[in-house]
Formats: sequence, structure tokens, C-alpha cells
Amino acid sequence: MTSPAPRRNRVCKRAVVLRTERITPHMIRVVFTSDDFADNGFTDHYVKLLFCKDGVEYPEPLDMGLVRETYPAEHWPTMRTYTVRGWDEATRELTIDFVHHGDEGIAGPWAASAQPGDVLWFNGPGGAYAPDEAADWHLLVGDESALPAIGAAVEQLPPGARATVLIEVADETEEQKFGGPGEADVQWFHRSASDGERGDGLVAAVEALDFPEGTPHVFVHGEAGFVFRIRKNLFQDRGLSRDNVSLSGYWRLGKNEDGWQAEKAETARR
Repeated sequence: MTSPAPRRNRVCKRAVVLRTERITPHMIRVVFTSDDFADNGFTDHYVKLLFCKDGVEYPEPLDMGLVRETYPAEHWPTMRTYTVRGWDEATRELTIDFVHHGDEGIAGPWAASAQPGDVLWFNGPGGAYAPDEAADWHLLVGDESALPAIGAAVEQLPPGARATVLIEVADETEEQKFGGPGEADVQWFHRSASDGERGDGLVAAVEALDFPEGTPHVFVHGEAGFVFRIRKNLFQDRGLSRDNVSLSGYWRLGKNEDGWQAEKAETARR
């Protein structure tokens, strides 16, 4: 008889809440301490956060291999992907920003009620983008979901580096300030002032932008619909090299992360 394959150890990493801050009406910043986080050098580094179900006792440390083998699926923690806003190696502080719209979703309400000492398990980080110091200039485009990555990228621009930054948020109260030694021209677009589709202002701004001379390094992340439209302009209309462009549809309007990931997986199989 063939012996069963040994169970894969999928022990997750641990983060503990230190403090929280509401930095805009709909953005909550949670600062954790973690001995398990390892910086990978990317400014779009992301983690898979695991939100445990109320009333269910889990093994500690959280082992998702064991959970999937021994718990019914409805008791598995819910996974959500979040970009790391900041990491301080000296203090071991991990900062993650959460969009919060009342009781909507899972992660936002969790962040709104988080208290010092609360534990959150995670996997990662992943990531693939950081501003290329060899680029002649930079273009960063996104919505609220991309704000943490954009903020981290702006703050990591080398001294004197030129960047055009285009960001869509609900209204002026959701705007944020970024530091850093680069020369970033940050332009905000407000959905409250537009009657069109989400991302229309960003698409129009990219299409109308007079690209400076030289090779750009481009980052376009956020809702999949406007990312796709900008992708067409960058590759088909402007002929940019894919090596110089980072694009990702973080989410799809009308779908939660589970539905969006399933849609992407189905598209990839076709």
C-alpha cells in the first residue's frame, strides 16, 4: 500500500497590533509589530492577511495545511490581499492601510475595531515593483487600493527623480500627503466630481499626458476596468516596452476578492 503524502507545513506568520489611526475618513492605518516579516525590497510588496472566523478555535501558530485538512471549509479563515504601506526594520513595525466603508467587507470592519494586542496572521510578502533608479522619469497611476504602493514608491524615489502621480479617490477629504526626496507632481481626481465610469479621469489624464523625453518606468494598479483601458494606451498607442511597465487589476468593480480571483483564474485557463 502506498503511504499517504506527508502533510505540507503551512504555518503562517504573526503580526500584533500596536496602534491604529484614521488618516482619512475612509482610510485606517494599522501599525503592527512582527518578528516574522522579511522585507523583499519592493514598494508594492503585499501580504495575504488571514481573518479567522468568530467562535472557531484555531491551532497556534496558525497552520493552514492543518486547518484545510481538519476543519470544514466554512470555518477556514478568510484571506484578503493587502499592500504593505511601510516597514521599519529597526523597530519591526509593519504598517498596512485599510479602506473602510462601514460594515462592508471583512478587512475594513476588522481594522475599525482593531485594538493593541490583537493578533493577525499573514503569508508573504510578495511583490514585483520598485522605482527603477535608471529610468528617466516615472508615471504612477492608481485608486485607493494602490495608494499604499504609490505612497511607498514616491517616498523611495531617488533625489531629483521626476514622477507624475495620478490618483483617484472619492473626494478631497481622501487625499494624502507623501514625503520623499524625488520631484513628484501629484494630481488628484475625485469621483464625486465625475458623472462617468470609475477611473475615467485617470484614463483621460494618461491619454492626454505629454510624455517627457526618455524612458519611463510606469506603475498602473487598481480597479481592473481602468487598468485595462490604460494598458491599451501604453502598449498599443504609445508602444512602451512591457519591461518598463507594471500593471495589475487589484480588484474588479462588483466582485469581492474571492470572485475576482476566480474570474482571473478562469480567464487564464481559456
